[in-house]
Amino acid sequence: MAVVCAVCLTGCSTLGEREAAASRAALRFEESVRQADGTRACAALAPETRQELEESAKMACAKALFEEQLSHAGAVRGVQVYGQQARVVLNTDTLFLSAFPAGWKITAAGCVPRPHQPYQCQVKGG
Repeated sequence: MAVVCAVCLTGCSTLGEREAAASRAALRFEESVRQADGTRACAALAPETRQELEESAKMACAKALFEEQLSHAGAVRGVQVYGQQARVVLNTDTLFLSAFPAGWKITAAGCVPRPHQPYQCQVKGG
């Protein structure tokens, strides 16, 4: 019984730690966008997301990202982690993230829910 409780507590803290890490990554990205720090904001993007942004805009990530005019998203309202994926809901934005060896990276930003359909995102990977 003690082993089962220990495993449950470890699992919960691991999930909590993953949620906190995803939240921190989302807030760092939001802060970078708010401060117009394109280098730091682009470094927070997942490789495929960055590549898709540059290819579709036909310009460097830092410039392309700010052409999207992402809103200042504000504080975290909720975080959900599913395996290697996470969704972080901020006051005015929803970000999707994936876990990489170097930490959580943004796979989609500027996302709004649509009834009975996937989110519509301004910035997303291919």
